[in-house]
Amino acid sequence: MPTVLRIDGYRFFFFSDEHTPEHIHIEKGDSYARIEIESLKVTDTYNLNSKELKKLVSLVTKNKDKLKGTWDEYFKQ
Repeated sequence: MPTVLRIDGYRFFFFSDEHTPEHIHIEKGDSYARIEIESLKVTDTYNLNSKELKKLVSLVTKNKDKLKGTWDEYFKQ
């Protein structure tokens, strides 16, 4: 379960057996989200309000190159 980033207490990670489309899992405490990297589509959430989701989408947007690069490096070896 490679961790890509840690920002404001959120852990951005993916599982070692992921599938497309490229996406990132994000957790903090008992909160969770899964966001597609290219489309920024939120595909799963748990225990997050709209303000937190907006922040997470913004963080994915700001770190899109790193997230995509890490995905590519890990899965396209």
